[in-house]
Amino acid sequence: MNSLGQIKALLELHSLQNFSEQPSNSSTPASSSFASLLQEFVQSQNTISFNGQTENALNALGQVFQNNQAYIQHYLTDKVSTPNIQETSSPTVMKTGASIEKIIERAAETYQLPSKLIKSIIRHESNFNSRAVSGAGASGLMQLMPATARGLGVTDIMDPEQNVMAGTKYLRSMLDKYQGNIKLALAAYNAGPGNVDKYGGIPPFKETQNYVRKVTDTYLS
Repeated sequence: MNSLGQIKALLELHSLQNFSEQPSNSSTPASSSFASLLQEFVQSQNTISFNGQTENALNALGQVFQNNQAYIQHYLTDKVSTPNIQETSSPTVMKTGASIEKIIERAAETYQLPSKLIKSIIRHESNFNSRAVSGAGASGLMQLMPATARGLGVTDIMDPEQNVMAGTKYLRSMLDKYQGNIKLALAAYNAGPGNVDKYGGIPPFKETQNYVRKVTDTYLS
């Protein structure tokens, strides 16, 4: 490696090491590390011939330093200014699949329903997204309407446990109302029991009919 290459390599390696180890509140100027390094290197080169290119090499050193300084500044800024990001979301925002699975199992046991039926509803309601909100305002894993959620005692509609427990309780009540008829209970879950009673069965709404079919197919698959 030629002298200029050595200087460049030493500058980069030493400066990167210095900056990465130097506390962010240090009062030591960054330039002092470069100065010490340069002085040490130049002293070691006092007896070495530059083949008549000493002046050109030293002039070029300014450009090397400038380029290196820009790189180091970018490195230092990135290192110092980037915060140590930690998960700040509340438990309502993030739930692991395992946690949701446990919630579903508890809800199924509490309200004596097949866990697969609850999962089938969640899949087609929110695709297991606890923060899902529909255009109509239905929210959470089981897409509860705010008024329905309040009536079921929910205080945080986005909390997976409250949402699933309330949604399962509501489904249980619909199954009881329609003597265990899953299709009518699903229709009531989607369109409301008033519409099921009004039409004497699954309402003639394309959305509701598709919903009942899809959830039932998933449950029975």
